Amino acid sequence: MKSLLSTTALFLALAAFANAADGGRMIAVDCPINDCDSPVRLTFAGEYSIDTGTMIDGVEFGGISGIDYDARTGRYIAISDDRSQKAPARFYALAITASQDGIADVAVLDTVTLQDQDGTAFAEKSVDPEQIRILGDRLVWASEGDGKAMIPPFIRIASHDGAFEREFSLPEGFAPSANQTTGIRNNNAFESIALLPSGDIIVANEAALYQDGPASSLTTASPTRLVRYDAASGQPVAQYVYMIDPIPHAPVNGGEWNDNGLSDMLALDDTHLLAAERSFAENRGFTIRIFMVDLDGATDVHNIPSLSETDQPVVPVAKSMILDLGAIGIAPDNIEAMTLGKAEDGSPMLVLASDNNFNSDQKTQFLAFTIEALPGEGTVLKH
Repeated sequence: MKSLLSTTALFLALAAFANAADGGRMIAVDCPINDCDSPVRLTFAGEYSIDTGTMIDGVEFGGISGIDYDARTGRYIAISDDRSQKAPARFYALAITASQDGIADVAVLDTVTLQDQDGTAFAEKSVDPEQIRILGDRLVWASEGDGKAMIPPFIRIASHDGAFEREFSLPEGFAPSANQTTGIRNNNAFESIALLPSGDIIVANEAALYQDGPASSLTTASPTRLVRYDAASGQPVAQYVYMIDPIPHAPVNGGEWNDNGLSDMLALDDTHLLAAERSFAENRGFTIRIFMVDLDGATDVHNIPSLSETDQPVVPVAKSMILDLGAIGIAPDNIEAMTLGKAEDGSPMLVLASDNNFNSDQKTQFLAFTIEALPGEGTVLKH
């Protein structure tokens, strides 16, 4: 299947929204990655929020770090990044009622506990769930691990009731190291899972491995690795470099902290993906930008132990920004999750969700965009 959003004319029709751009205003983004075959219209539909402190089944709801749409049921699943501290590691079943007029409701239907290899719930601080996808009649989900506690990240297959089935192989050089010379950065490991139509799976770190280069700063980009897995065997078959942009904003009003990372990826076809970069600057807030990514032509770097020390030529994946939420008047929260779902009339809809960090100053935010194909040669988006 060709890309749903590989466009030279990606139009953002901004629906009426409090604090957003004027309704009906069109913004054109010319030729992302020089691919001009399939123009589509991405229309902002609306926002729905769940307040921090909302209780579901006696447990505080929040920490939504991954979301996926189940075409068989018309429902969604969303994983919480609670490290089994408020309740055992878990994901939720959601019903999202949305249309071109906005999101009318987000209902939490069920809570499902994720199980460790021995069939028990995860112990406190033993896991950091970050993403979940529906893989046929199974689930694939990621834990970021814990670099400080020397807990490696993992990718696992589970049944829909949360039971462990198998674990993918961790590539060499990804396990945390005590001296922080190799492996994952703490809280910057497996954050994204994208399912390619071919059956392969792309898993992405939030920032560079220690041996590959720095995390993003105001002046430097960060070379993170995308790991391509064969889903059937759970073995890595390739790795690509994704350059995370420099941090877009400095902290203000005496703040000290800012960062930028790759928070999610969503496959559109076997070569094109959407990528979300999530940045935070203290006392300024979040910056959320969506990029079109093309794997075609990128160097397979799985045999390069250190990107910072190699003399081999490396071509990263191509990327082009197609949307900055702040630029169109949306005040984003901590967006970490995205999926292609369905509106009530069956038309495709891009759904974004935020991790509230269980912070009373934040919220669990859902944003919806309808996607419509425009007339023209090469348009492949189907309703």
